[in-house]
Amino acid sequence: MLTHCLAAGPGRSGAVARWALLPTGRPRAAAAAPAAARYNSSSSGPGRKPIVIHANGGQLDLKRTLQTVGKARPSFSDRSQLKYARRLVVKLGSAVITREDEHGLALGRLASIVEQVAECQIEGRECIMVTSGAVAFGKQKLTQELLMSLSMRETLSPKDHTREDAGTLLEPRAAAAVGMPGLMSLYDAMFAQYGVKLAQVLVTKPDFYNEETRRNLFSTLSELISLNIVPIINTNDAVSPPPQADEDLAGVGSKKVISIKDNDSLAAMLAAEVQADLLILMSDVDGMYTKPPSQEGARLIPTYTPDLGETIKFGQKSRVGTGGMDSKVKAATWALDHGVCVVICNGMQEKAIKTILEGRKIGTFFTDASPAREATPVDILAENARSGSRTLQTLQPEQRAACISTLADLLVSRQSGILEANARDLAEGTKNGLAKPLLSRLSLTPAKLKGLSAGLQQIAESSHRNVNRVLRRTRLASGLELEQITVPIGVLLVIFESRPDCLPQVAALALSSANGLLLKGGKEAAHSNRALMELVTESLATVGAEKAISLVSTREEISDLLSMDQHIDLIIPRGSTELVRSIQQRSQHIPVLGHAEGICHVYVDRDADLHKALKIVRDSKCDYPAACNAMETLLLHEDLVKNGSFFVDVCSMLKKEGVTIYAGPNLSQLLTFGPPPAKSLRTEYGALECAIEIVKSAEEAVDHIHNFGSGHTEVIVTENPQTAQDFLKQVDSACVFHNASSRFADGYRFGLGAEVGISTARIHARGPVGVEGLLTTKWVLRGDGHAAADFGEGGGAVFTHETLSID
Repeated sequence: MLTHCLAAGPGRSGAVARWALLPTGRPRAAAAAPAAARYNSSSSGPGRKPIVIHANGGQLDLKRTLQTVGKARPSFSDRSQLKYARRLVVKLGSAVITREDEHGLALGRLASIVEQVAECQIEGRECIMVTSGAVAFGKQKLTQELLMSLSMRETLSPKDHTREDAGTLLEPRAAAAVGMPGLMSLYDAMFAQYGVKLAQVLVTKPDFYNEETRRNLFSTLSELISLNIVPIINTNDAVSPPPQADEDLAGVGSKKVISIKDNDSLAAMLAAEVQADLLILMSDVDGMYTKPPSQEGARLIPTYTPDLGETIKFGQKSRVGTGGMDSKVKAATWALDHGVCVVICNGMQEKAIKTILEGRKIGTFFTDASPAREATPVDILAENARSGSRTLQTLQPEQRAACISTLADLLVSRQSGILEANARDLAEGTKNGLAKPLLSRLSLTPAKLKGLSAGLQQIAESSHRNVNRVLRRTRLASGLELEQITVPIGVLLVIFESRPDCLPQVAALALSSANGLLLKGGKEAAHSNRALMELVTESLATVGAEKAISLVSTREEISDLLSMDQHIDLIIPRGSTELVRSIQQRSQHIPVLGHAEGICHVYVDRDADLHKALKIVRDSKCDYPAACNAMETLLLHEDLVKNGSFFVDVCSMLKKEGVTIYAGPNLSQLLTFGPPPAKSLRTEYGALECAIEIVKSAEEAVDHIHNFGSGHTEVIVTENPQTAQDFLKQVDSACVFHNASSRFADGYRFGLGAEVGISTARIHARGPVGVEGLLTTKWVLRGDGHAAADFGEGGGAVFTHETLSID
């Protein structure tokens, strides 16, 4: 128990409890306690010391409190930590909530922000809002009144243009006085929809320089927060003097507070005084740029550290507010100096607050943590990949093939270093409890590396006619010839987990198709990926395209990569069902190539060779059960269960291989005793587990596959050629096989050398995707002064559309 006491603050009775504003933990009520948690309002900045009394059994976060004593730097050094922010100050700039005509509020945008703040409050965070908008709201009302009073004059004098100038006749302080009650009523109605209560706190500049009013202010805020009420703070523009535009920020030396000249500085001061974890300054720009955003070459600064201060140039202030980016940056750096992390963001962006708290890279994040020097920003890597792709396109096919062959050779000659790095990943994965299927995917062996090398040599061999291959030639008219040729898609983002062997595969395919490439691997394979990436870079150096392929190794969240539609043309996820489905759902603007599930079936027909069937079923399920092309459901013709011993033989074989069997509904009804029922026939087990179901015919097997399959790979085992042909024709999946294991659904086994993934989509590419799936086309037209008008009425020219040989 701490036993330091303070005198009772002004306002309410000294016996009424005050509250300590702590970074975490909601203050608990102690209204009857004479000795209560109390905020030390006489201190400010990084040296302030919250004083806490432990009274009447109330529990306060003493450990956190003691950690914050003498707090000299923000709590968060990385965006990923912002999800832990408990106390938030959100400042809404005038441009964010004001309509374009500056008369009235942007209600839709304001409602979205209120919803986010309310959700934060409901989930246990503590929110304070600093808002603009009273003047704009008041202007809307006063303009209506002014126009009504001028209507008779306009009737008598039609040339009176006062209506056009009505807005300029309004006095801002009068507009603020009219707008403040309406603004608060609007906030009250909006927050009421979520059951959140709020309070209005109007302040003026002298309130912060008078010790008594300043103490009263923070005592009030403290109590409001403790009661789970959202304080909404605004400067009292009805009485405040105009801001002094040239006034510098204070807070240096003996001064305790920041000079309040706009809502940015007001929000910064409040955030520091209430020990907020995060201050969000919402503006009408995306963040802070290296120079005014309208100027050529301006680049958004995702993370600001104090050492960048000398490199920034500021533009003009907001069109409707009193502050500009200069003001915001000064306020943000002042708050940073006083222990508060800050994000300046575009408040017009959808779900900006939630996105920030998810750790995604929007706006500019202010922290005093030194950035990792070796980490290149992802947007730079993507730009390098774009220019690298163009370099690869200028190479001769033989040069690209030689580069891939070099990489293939390095996989064998440098295998000791690769396997050493892989052993470190396996050891860490085992220590961290990585699942066995993931450990299996993570493992590299000399045999795997040899197979990888052979696959890359296949890709090298096929690289001579990939890019700039003529697909179609047409003579449109005399002297006017059109060609359709293959070209790379552009920049690919491949996200993979646990399988470092896919890194050289995908790199080789990107080289062969002249695509730029970003690779994002899982942390469980970090050592292996780095070792393999070194070989890729070494190979690229032989053709002067070292930056065409990069391994993204920064702390970027996948969500940030998925939003880079200006830099990335296609996303290819490789990994678990959860990863693929998540990428497909979260990517809104970049196409995703892949499959969400690999629910593959093997159907054994009544006319099957049962010896072949056992071999195919064993290989399909047991060769590599973690693969997406492994069998998950075995369909048996009912005659094979009712007559003969095949059902017993196949179950015995699977059990001998360690496979857990589940019964489908039809099989369960037929057997008195049997395997436990399958929870769902739409399950990708990815392990030594599978379901068995019976069907009455091949047609019923096709219907089952269409109902429960994922469009990946389906197999029929039969000696009846007509049944096989019907099955192959009717099944709507990317791969359909007759008398062959489902494990053949693979780029290397198809002769593609390797694959970037297997697609179950119906557009662009389907099945194992090799080089062909990474190419698109462009049209090249060669003429001799031809004009479209020549082929119009009276032009004299005639289309022939003659198909030409492409040889």
